[in-house]
Amino acid sequence: MDMRDIIVIGGSSGATAPLKSILGTLPSDLPAAVFVVLHIPARSLGILTTVTQAASHLPVRPAEDGMRIEPGHIYLGVPDRHLLLADGHIRLGRGPRENMARPAIDPLFRSAAVSYGPRVVGVLLSGLLNDGAAGLSAIKRCGGLALVQDPRDAIAAEMPLAGLQAVTADLISPSDRIGDVLSDLTREPAGPYVIIPPEIQLEVDIAAGERIDSGVLRRIADPAPLICPDCGGVMSQVREPGPLRFRCQVGHAKTAEVLASEQENAVDEALRVALRVIEERAELVSRMAEDGRSTGRRAVAEMYEERAEEYRRYADTIRRAVLMSMGRAEPRENEGGQDQVD
Repeated sequence: MDMRDIIVIGGSSGATAPLKSILGTLPSDLPAAVFVVLHIPARSLGILTTVTQAASHLPVRPAEDGMRIEPGHIYLGVPDRHLLLADGHIRLGRGPRENMARPAIDPLFRSAAVSYGPRVVGVLLSGLLNDGAAGLSAIKRCGGLALVQDPRDAIAAEMPLAGLQAVTADLISPSDRIGDVLSDLTREPAGPYVIIPPEIQLEVDIAAGERIDSGVLRRIADPAPLICPDCGGVMSQVREPGPLRFRCQVGHAKTAEVLASEQENAVDEALRVALRVIEERAELVSRMAEDGRSTGRRAVAEMYEERAEEYRRYADTIRRAVLMSMGRAEPRENEGGQDQVD
């Protein structure tokens, strides 16, 4: 009888401390393999030392392509590769980034769900935005269990909250209890196997680096009037339970929250560029008006002065928009005619 022998853990901001607590609690005779993906910068393996120190009683290894999966081992995602599981081995994928990350949590969770079904226990820890929610949904759809760090216990509650919105969690717990729960679960029989949804397998293939085009994408998503911030391609809305998500024809995947965050940054930058250009234009036209007055061209000077005033009004409007986009109050005019912010 199959046991729950595959544990996948994902987290982001604020996840290091709970991860250390969980791994430090696992027993030395753990009958399961543990796979960890934290959002880490490229060319960084600083998490390796942290995890090795926390789980000194268990072997800790950076994931390598083709590495055989062994129980009682902890495997860490490495920079710039998706950590995937297939046929008892680790596969490192060069597929597109998901939610701006590679490795990303969702590909690991999906690949575990596809390969091991009810033998999987997924754990979602502290983090920003909502990477991991779709992967946790895939684990549940394939018969596995979902554990979520209690948002009240998380430094960054967004990721646990998103996981709880996406699935009915089997356990919501502070991080200092999750290790003991995992130890107990690995000694219980897995549930019954279910049919693996083909769209989950397709997204695992994309993460592995398989070719994707509009025809492949139409199997899982519908075109949407949105542009991918990474490559400028058309995005499509993914048809599946879980958080609202989009993929482009290259394969870049983003949840609605991540896409909105990137768009907000782009809008803010565009507003700042527009403000700079218009203020420079107002300064230039003012100098042209001054030149007209000094050379006796009164009509020309008055025309440029009117234009300068018009550009200043445009700049004031954009400045208000920039301040409001930063969450600050809209400027108001004081008695001296100067803008001030409440």
